[in-house]
Amino acid sequence: MQVCDLGDVKLHYREDGDPGGAPVVFANSLGTDLRLWDDVVALLPPGLRLIRYDKRGHGLSECPQGPYAMGALVRDAERLMDALEVRDAVFVGLSIGGLIAQGLATKRLDLIRGLVLSNTAAKIGTADSWATRIAAVKAQGIAPIADGILERWFARGFRATPAFCAWANMLIRQPAEGYIGCCAAIAGTDFYTTTAALTLPTLVIAGSEDGSTPPDLVRETGDLIKGSRFHLMRGAGHLACVEKPAEYAEVLTRFLKEIGHV
Repeated sequence: MQVCDLGDVKLHYREDGDPGGAPVVFANSLGTDLRLWDDVVALLPPGLRLIRYDKRGHGLSECPQGPYAMGALVRDAERLMDALEVRDAVFVGLSIGGLIAQGLATKRLDLIRGLVLSNTAAKIGTADSWATRIAAVKAQGIAPIADGILERWFARGFRATPAFCAWANMLIRQPAEGYIGCCAAIAGTDFYTTTAALTLPTLVIAGSEDGSTPPDLVRETGDLIKGSRFHLMRGAGHLACVEKPAEYAEVLTRFLKEIGHV
């Protein structure tokens, strides 16, 4: 178990693959931990340094009192990569992880040579919709709203599998303070202008059944970045890497090869 002390927060992270290889950093979604990437990491080619972490308030990382600002989440990723001496990484972010990726690429281009924006957007939801969710979680916790979240996360077929139960439990057991804190960060984020100024190699991935960040919204964000590649995963929901890890790994590997990262 690896923990990085950033001063104001301690983050849990994990490294796999080749310690001397080209780095790939993964940032997970709201309400999940770094296990989100388990099946994808196992299918990636050798020779890569694969780094995953739990953002503040999630998984085994510390859960400071919220609300959080997106700037703090971006700074956490920045400081973790600095501490691990990571440069020229491909940063893979899903949902809020994709917002972190966009913010980090804008702030510290020396850290990132390629982006994978998965099931995300430059702006996700509205301030009012997030305020409603925050109020609901503060009043009753995550469990009463979990069914609606899970329907947006997964396609109908996956929700009928035994594995679905584990992801439902992960969401329900998520610390409410960390969940609310990150909801506030998403609510206050609009990266349309800054993301439109990015020019680095970018792969954009959407799920056809994604109820949180629908494909058209994801594609719109990709269109902001000149030369970005877009891939639609048919039959996948918001957590596309969980439902279709083989396809996800194949698409990611092809991108890494195209840009000379592997």
